[in-house]
Amino acid sequence: MRLIDVKAFLEFHAGKARRNAQLLVEFNGPDLANAAYAILSHCWGQPKDEVQYTEMESLTKTDVAVRREIRKRSGYQKILKSCLQARDDRLDWLWVDTCCIDKRSSAELSEAINSMYVWYANSDRCYAYLHDMGANTLPTKPDNNKFAKFNGWPKWFSRGWTLQELIAPEDVHFFNRNWEFVTRKRKCARTLKVITRISVDALEKGLSWSYPSVAQIMSWAADRRTTREEDRAYSLLGLFGVYMPLLYGEGKNAFLRLQLEVIRMTNDQSIFAWGWTRNAGMAHSFLANDPSHFRDCSSVIRMSPSDFMVALEKSSSRKLRELASAEERFQTFTVTNHGIEIWLPLKHESCSGDSEFFSAILACCDARAQSGPVTIIIEQFRSNRSRYFGRPSVAETQMIPIEFKPILLPYRDNINLNIRGPSSKQSRFRVLVEDIIPSDSVVLYVQSADPSRDIFIPFIDSVLGNTGSGRSNVVHQ
Repeated sequence: MRLIDVKAFLEFHAGKARRNAQLLVEFNGPDLANAAYAILSHCWGQPKDEVQYTEMESLTKTDVAVRREIRKRSGYQKILKSCLQARDDRLDWLWVDTCCIDKRSSAELSEAINSMYVWYANSDRCYAYLHDMGANTLPTKPDNNKFAKFNGWPKWFSRGWTLQELIAPEDVHFFNRNWEFVTRKRKCARTLKVITRISVDALEKGLSWSYPSVAQIMSWAADRRTTREEDRAYSLLGLFGVYMPLLYGEGKNAFLRLQLEVIRMTNDQSIFAWGWTRNAGMAHSFLANDPSHFRDCSSVIRMSPSDFMVALEKSSSRKLRELASAEERFQTFTVTNHGIEIWLPLKHESCSGDSEFFSAILACCDARAQSGPVTIIIEQFRSNRSRYFGRPSVAETQMIPIEFKPILLPYRDNINLNIRGPSSKQSRFRVLVEDIIPSDSVVLYVQSADPSRDIFIPFIDSVLGNTGSGRSNVVHQ
């Protein structure tokens, strides 16, 4: 970890620094553990306005004209104000992401991103700089006149990286655009909950004490944005305590990899609860495509095995209870190259043509509703399983028992045989023909970029061309 020497930087700013003064100092191991440092949390400006690592490293050696140009930048002023505040707080060191990471080194960048949550958590004080807020108090309701582009709140609350920068440090101090102190995190936890949907317990006591579910943490990131698409996932690594290599260029696959890593670390079934309140559409993956899909999960909490079984008792059979007593079956799910192997309580709901619908009961619930475990619908169409949103037509009136069974949940779109890169242009619809038999009616599955618009369309014989020819007028895009 590379830290700014607060005293050396302020001496440089005052024109008292030696030409060979070292503004950045490397810390490792025990030295880092003993270093008392402040850390800055802010929204980046344009690259030309920030002070980069190479400039900071050579700042004392540059000529007067270059120094004068750098001092005019807003990024330099953020470093200066943070150093002044650190000095007042009797902290000798400061970390600022713009200038303390050599981003030319992919290895160093990867190490920094994987370590960043810990760096913020270990800081003695975090300075959260709200550059677009002039008030001396945090807003308590959205203001779409001042912050129209950021859901009505200061921009800092809309960025992906600042989520962990709010949660990880024990002591966060907020400053407005004039660098005037506004408040501390612990004193305004209820206001922060209104702005961020993060629980008061998580804000006041941290994740290790509040123990939020996977779905809850994802929901906190639902409305946040990052410049790079991959950072939607990478900015959440520390919140889940997982590590993975950075592969810029992989697009949305980064969020898929994150979820698979989370599954390897925890058996929290709330990871499958995304979109549980939606009432239309379908998806071929049982893992979400983006954190925004967890927007309705802010109150979804995980259930212990014993609590889960109590909630199932009224509708469960003896067979269910016997199988569920095998703790390793209930608490373990495995990622394979064909899908996620998991044991779930399943109830057959209905049939529609070649499709069967099952309710799958997850070991999580809505803490506000107190209405029992969250249920998702699985549609099985021949050999393919999909996530179905909404309620299928109800099965016959007889009581259908719940069975605790193993099932394979796909986490990739196995129906779509077209292989496309993460950044390639997607067609509006992809049309797939299932087992076309000449002279028979067929069903086409039409898949759109938005899972809620996926539909089945019956086609009559005429789309197949001349009877028996095996030709089709439908173009497979």
